[in-house]
Amino acid sequence: MSSASELQQTITDLVDDHRGILAADESLPTIEKRFKAINVTATEANRRAYRSLLLSTPGLGNYISGVILFEETLGQTDENRTPLPEIAQTQNIVPGVKVDKGKGPLAGAPGDLITFGLDGLEKRLETYKTQGARFAKWREVYPITRHNPTPLGRLANAEMLARYAAVCQESGLVPIVEPEVLMDGDHDIARCAAVTELVLHAVFHALHQHNISLEHMLLKPNMVLPGKGCRRAEPQEVAEATLEVLRRTVPAAVPSINFLSGGQGPEEATANLNAINQRKGNAPWQLSISYGRALQQPALQAWRGKPENREKAQRALLKRARLNSLARQGKYDPCMENDDE
Repeated sequence: MSSASELQQTITDLVDDHRGILAADESLPTIEKRFKAINVTATEANRRAYRSLLLSTPGLGNYISGVILFEETLGQTDENRTPLPEIAQTQNIVPGVKVDKGKGPLAGAPGDLITFGLDGLEKRLETYKTQGARFAKWREVYPITRHNPTPLGRLANAEMLARYAAVCQESGLVPIVEPEVLMDGDHDIARCAAVTELVLHAVFHALHQHNISLEHMLLKPNMVLPGKGCRRAEPQEVAEATLEVLRRTVPAAVPSINFLSGGQGPEEATANLNAINQRKGNAPWQLSISYGRALQQPALQAWRGKPENREKAQRALLKRARLNSLARQGKYDPCMENDDE
């Protein structure tokens, strides 16, 4: 299969009008923090048990088309020695992998950050493909302050995203491009909108310069929201601000925009997604999810590391996946949160 055909098949399998992507790619420090909140030690066995629980949830493939895995998970098996990516595939869920290697300060741009991991990426992608991965994800983050992100920060982060995407497409893996404007701070929604617009302009300029096939990538941006220290915006306000920025910046060739939840609670993230889809009009892209905590949090709380809670946790995950599928179609109602099915 040619690289273009391979990429197109992955896009076809990932993108439809009712499913989204589950982000289960927490790094070791992040999953340790998640597990600590439920008094579970983040051993390799516990990480394997939890991620096996997620991927084997009956019916998950009805609402989830892809899953982003931490590289460790690609090589793990369940109690029956079935590789975890294979378990996802049996539900028509496409396995993918987080490929960046964390972040640090960007020299010459105080307050801005840059993500690491380009060195050796091509070789790592070869290994990930043999383990079943068909797409990848790379995240750049943009703090908002009075001075950040700086012009250098926007340029450098966009360049990293584009270089990563180019390596992925040459390797036959669909890149998820994730520029996240962070919610941390007391900025208002207008400031978030202005920064997000500048960031996305820079990202797509860099993607163009690196000859990225926009038809064979996914965008994973933040929604436009006030900072955590400001206030909580109503879904209608979030939807209008987010759609305005996307229409100004994202080419129609991109098949799907899969929002990150970025610190939103599960119900808040679902309500905002629903409002976006109710107001999308003739938007040229699918407007979907690539949620991590906003999908997983209820399942984690139900599981608490106890094998006897496995089915309860799976029901919690399936419920959030189903509600977000309805929100994808603009058919979610908050009263559905009381539905136990």
